[in-house]
Amino acid sequence: MSVSLKELVHYIDQLLDVGRFRDYCPNGLQVEGRGEVRRLVSGVTACQALLDAAVAARADAIIVHHGYFWRGEAEPVVGMKRRRLAALLQHDISLLAYHLPLDAHPELGNNARLGALLGITDSQPLRADVADAVGNIGQLPEPRSAAGLVADIARLTGREPLHVGSPGELVQRIGWCTGAAQSYIQHAVAAGADLFLTGEASEPTVHIAREEGIHFIAAGHHATERYGVQALGAHLAEAFGLEHRFIDIDNPV
Repeated sequence: MSVSLKELVHYIDQLLDVGRFRDYCPNGLQVEGRGEVRRLVSGVTACQALLDAAVAARADAIIVHHGYFWRGEAEPVVGMKRRRLAALLQHDISLLAYHLPLDAHPELGNNARLGALLGITDSQPLRADVADAVGNIGQLPEPRSAAGLVADIARLTGREPLHVGSPGELVQRIGWCTGAAQSYIQHAVAAGADLFLTGEASEPTVHIAREEGIHFIAAGHHATERYGVQALGAHLAEAFGLEHRFIDIDNPV
């Protein structure tokens, strides 16, 4: 089965409510390819390795969390940017990218999927006062040691996370936001979280965690953002009868 590119883009834009977000990049169709989509490849970032794998898989479209044309990036189409765009245009492959809308979706989003995989319940927005904010706070079913949660995250992501805090202390109220959301630790403190989980860490984050008495985990930007785009790709495959393949390009950050 197949779906027109126009219908697919419209469906995703509505599903993820892209108009609600003030983002750092354009959400939706970034590079136009052939008009019909049968084979869909998903991945975290539209790097050259993902493009090459999608070409080999004979994809009609690629859907990613990290696409192109970020605010403040150099505009000339040269070097790496030229090579990436040339690969898409030469093979008539569309690129669709969804950043904050994919972080925030309550079922298919990066935060929703990571929380569900970790067994966090009663999920609520971390910043309920901001309409387009991302991040959540919720509860583990029962208190458990920070070390136990770290072990679960390591098994899930396939990498050892950075943990700031005493391993033996119990945690239950969890704030989290995938990717590079280390600055949100202050919002987690304000919301009464025992622990804040994100992808990356900055030097001040360690001091904030220690002085505010909150556990902090940095589990990897790429590693925490694998799950939303997989869920979206699977949803689209079911909705439109498409072939879908998630391709994971390793990234240690």
